[in-house]
Amino acid sequence: MSPRPGDGWVDCRCGHRHWGLHGAAGLLLARPGPDPAPAVVLQHRAEWTHQGGTWGIPGGAREPHETAVQAALREAAEEAGVDPALVRVIGEQVLDHVDWSYTTVLAVLTVPDAEVRPTDAESAEIAWVPLDEVDRRPLLTAFAEAWPVLRPRIENALS
Repeated sequence: MSPRPGDGWVDCRCGHRHWGLHGAAGLLLARPGPDPAPAVVLQHRAEWTHQGGTWGIPGGAREPHETAVQAALREAAEEAGVDPALVRVIGEQVLDHVDWSYTTVLAVLTVPDAEVRPTDAESAEIAWVPLDEVDRRPLLTAFAEAWPVLRPRIENALS
């Protein structure tokens, strides 16, 4: 993979290093139920990545010219084969650290189902994970912390 203009680490005032010189964004894409069950797309991160072996949402560094939505849709297409034409954005959840931010873009499919698959080396696996099974997986730390807030927003959008 070639480096992109947004690639790089930010030493944040919070004491952590974060990926994305212009912040980062990811797509929490939900599929309505009931058959198959309501689910979200999760990425099993390749072992060589930051917190490799954990599950999170497709996402990454924002480019200097991108909105969070544009970045999240691009990253989901690059990492999970998500077709942006099949996605309806329903909201955003921003984690703001003043000198760095991460935006979770919440979205639902506009069709009953869609294939997702690993489409780059950052993904060991991509899967539709039923809502009740998300927190049973080893989650990326930040996603695990955000899931209790994100889940009700997704459930409301699907109802």
